[in-house]
Amino acid sequence: MTDRPSVVVFDVNETLSDMRPMADRFTDLGLPPQLAAVWFASVLRDGFALAAAGSRAPFAAIADGALRTVFAGQPPDRDTDAAVEHVMQGFTALQVHPDVPPGVRALTDAGLRLVTLSNGSAAVADTLLSTAGLRESFERLLTVEDAVAWKPVRAAYEHAAQQCQVELGDMLLVAVHPWDIDGAARAGLQTAWADRSGTPYPPHFTPPTRTVSGIDDLARQLADGSTA
Repeated sequence: MTDRPSVVVFDVNETLSDMRPMADRFTDLGLPPQLAAVWFASVLRDGFALAAAGSRAPFAAIADGALRTVFAGQPPDRDTDAAVEHVMQGFTALQVHPDVPPGVRALTDAGLRLVTLSNGSAAVADTLLSTAGLRESFERLLTVEDAVAWKPVRAAYEHAAQQCQVELGDMLLVAVHPWDIDGAARAGLQTAWADRSGTPYPPHFTPPTRTVSGIDDLARQLADGSTA
């Protein structure tokens, strides 16, 4: 059993948002849908590379550049600028996973403070949560664009703790990405890995404090003090 956190910090892309429809954006361009995963992995790779070098760039700028690289190898059925815009607009049309609304409401009812911490923009998180009717449940929409580095650099998590005026150990980071779980754990946060697909957790990363099948499962675990 672990101490109950005072603040639950949510990753946004893929953790709250269902990004599967992004594949349709590539299909619209006459391209294989699996390119969406290749592209998003490239975005993370480049963001991490900049962070490792002590630099950074906005998520949107990296995503734009990575798309142009993908399109250079597999041209879309339209002008490159129009194709990039079509894919990027997909972020504003995403929905939350089905387990998110009941989970968020249960966490709020339990008196926990909720914030987001994204490598993307606060505007994307705001649109996503507003569309789902959940915006008022979140105290803050934090982004690494206001910090000194992308997650999983320690400074990103420290930024969240400073903004929420709590100690790092009083926060619980929720993410589907093991690299985010590892970074948060090394920074001193409690962690919850949202494993919706039953994927094995990579043994080379710091294990999560708890594993949950969704945000609703997280709320149940925190309510009864259990871990899984």
